Order: sequence, then C-alpha cells, then structure tokens
Amino acid sequence: MSDVLDFTRALIEQRSLTPDDAGCQALIAARLSAAGFACESMRFGDVDNLWAVHVGTNQEPTLVLLGHTDVVPSGPVEEWTNDPFTPDIRDGKLYGRGAADMKGSVAAFVVAMERFAREHAGHRGRVALLVTSDEEGIALDGVRKVADAFRERGERIDWCITGEPSSKATLGDLLRVGRRGSLSATLTVRGIQGHVAYPERARNPVHEAMPALAELAARRWDDGYETFPPTSLQISNILAGTGANNVIPGELQVLFNLRYNPHWDAARLERECDAIIARHCSDYAIDWHRSGEPFYTPDGELRQVCRDVLKEFAGAAPEESTGGGTSDARFIAPLGAHCVEIGPVNASIHKVDEHVSVADLERLPDLYFELMRRLLA
Repeated sequence: MSDVLDFTRALIEQRSLTPDDAGCQALIAARLSAAGFACESMRFGDVDNLWAVHVGTNQEPTLVLLGHTDVVPSGPVEEWTNDPFTPDIRDGKLYGRGAADMKGSVAAFVVAMERFAREHAGHRGRVALLVTSDEEGIALDGVRKVADAFRERGERIDWCITGEPSSKATLGDLLRVGRRGSLSATLTVRGIQGHVAYPERARNPVHEAMPALAELAARRWDDGYETFPPTSLQISNILAGTGANNVIPGELQVLFNLRYNPHWDAARLERECDAIIARHCSDYAIDWHRSGEPFYTPDGELRQVCRDVLKEFAGAAPEESTGGGTSDARFIAPLGAHCVEIGPVNASIHKVDEHVSVADLERLPDLYFELMRRLLA
C-alpha cells in the first residue's frame, strides 16, 4: 500500500463532520513537523485551522497549498456499500466520505511537501500548507478568519493551489483559474393580513412582490467576463400564507442567490436589487449574506506552470475554467495571491459511495511535487 493511500485512509477514518476536525490536523501536523515544517494551530470558535510553513533560502515568494479536513454528512448510512468512515478499496477505487472532497488531496499535499522539503531543502521562498475544518459549513471561522489574521500581521501569499476536486473525467483535465462570487438574500415583504373577500382592508405582500421578483429573475445582469459566464440570479424558496385559501397573508419570505463574475461586487449588486424591490414593495427588509467575492487569476507564471504540468499528466492541455460553486480560495485571493484549483475527479463528491481512483490518488503527490519544484526549486 502506498504512503498517500495509507494516509488518505487514516484521514477518512476520522469522522470530521463539519466543523469538527476530529484529529485530522494533529495527524498532519505530526508528519509535517517531523519534515521540518513550523506548524501553527489557529483555532477560532469551534473551528481548527493549521498553518504549516517550510522556509528555504529566503522569505519570498510564498506558495500555499490550501485544503480542508471537514466533510459533509454521509446521508443514509444504509445506502452506502460500506460504512462511510471505514475506507474500502473496490475495483480500483477508494471509497469513503471525503475520499475525493478532499482528504485525498490533503494527504497528497502532505506526502508531496515531505518529499519537497527533503529533496529541495534550499528552495527559494516558502512553501506552506493551510487547512481548515470549516469549508463545508458556514465558513466563518475557517480560512475567512485566518485571512483576517494574515492581513493583520502582514502575511504575504504569492500563489495558492487549492486541492478541490476539479477534474472532470481524468486527473488534470481541468485547471480552475477563478470562481464566481456568491451573494444570498432573505427578502421579507410585510403586508396586512385579511380576508380574501375584502382585499381593500388588507395589503397582499405576494402581489406586491411578484413584479419585483419577475424583474429580478428576467434581468440580464451582464454578458460574462473573460471565461466567466453571465451573472445569474436564482430564486430558491418562496414562503407565505396560513395554509388557508381564504386568507391574504401578512408576510412573504423569499430566498434568492446571485452567482456573479468580476463585473460586480457584492455592495453594487445589493444596491441594484434593493432599487428594484423598492419600486414595487412598500414595506420590506433584506438580510444579505456575502459568501465571497469573485476572483480571477490572469495568465502569468502560476497559470503557465500549472498548464505545463497538467498537460504532462493528462496528456493534453487542460481546460481553463471559472465554473463551479465557491471555494476557500475566495478568502486568499483578496490578500493579493494568484489562485488556482487542481484536484481529483469530482463526479462522486457529496454523494453516497464517494470515491477516488486509486491510480489518480497515487499520482497526485507527484503532480503537486512537480508544481512546487517548478515554482520554488
């Protein structure tokens, strides 16, 4: 059994349901400390974060490998072929919650970093690992808080490689070079409850909100940006009424989300949405949640190195994409870092019987090692 496979299995065995790290970071820190990394535990609230740094001949540039040790719940255990926290190898695949998202990548990071520190002790700059136990949850006390702490103490990051499962069909067939921003809203429209037979004595919040919602849903926010698709607003939930068909409701609640490209920032989108709603609704409130701003890494040294390495591993130039949801790189990019995402195939993430190809997993440390070598050695 290979080192990376063995370590991935050890991490899967830890029931690290977000935001509980369940001891994963202690296992990681023990290995990296022995390899000469300075390890710092950064705990905020109930969230564990680990910052491990190896310094070469100088302090710059800094390359960070970014990951998370928390996982989503397994769902119905009886639907899994084996217990989700008992790693199992079948038909060339390693099964277990977190195998692909993203304990496999974290284990590969560690194995690659140990080798890099051993073979290139005099590398330039710094190579570092940052892992959190709050990526799959609300992401308030994880990398978001770490980034705030880094900003306060002047921590510089030049490049960041996130190990999120980004590949589509084969390892290395996609290089993620940006992510859209995510902005969520809870809209409450207040009316006056009454009998449907006497609408003049009530004020229907549903009727007031419908034109606003139609305008929000129909608006074309932009035509895209570079490789980003156009900004999209999706209404995900609408709740109103008492359950009776003869009562005008007194309140309507609507949940919607915007996934937006670098044409926008959260503050501007909030103002635009508020202006639309204000034209139609007389009494309302909006509670906004900013999950993260978009980021985009322009062509340069990091993208070129990643492109070259992935072409060698996949046999063809990778697709360079800004698709998908969000990742913790959204908190690192504002520090001035160029960020990309490279990881295993994502077809089974968050599903029953999540798995990763054993062959891909065993190649992953070599891929990350080669990226480190070309950037820092």
